[in-house]
Amino acid sequence: MTLKPDAQLQKICNLAQLRKGDSATIMGLADADANRPEFVRSRLMELGFFQGEKISIVAESFPGRDPMAVRVGNATFALRRLEASMIYVTQDTPGT
Repeated sequence: MTLKPDAQLQKICNLAQLRKGDSATIMGLADADANRPEFVRSRLMELGFFQGEKISIVAESFPGRDPMAVRVGNATFALRRLEASMIYVTQDTPGT
């Protein structure tokens, strides 16, 4: 993933770091590596996890917060934390 340096660069985190009720904007997907295979990255793109999409955390499992339910557009998906860690986001501030 290549990001352009700007003021928001410091606010970028991965989706797995957010909590229930948080919302964010997708900045991109991580490149595949030994722990995060390419087929997972491809599947996330097929499901609509694209740069610029708004995303929100709907629910988290208890205990351990894994999996988590996320809403992208009009669809809700259950993601494992490993999958969520591949999605880079910038967290929205209240009122955005």
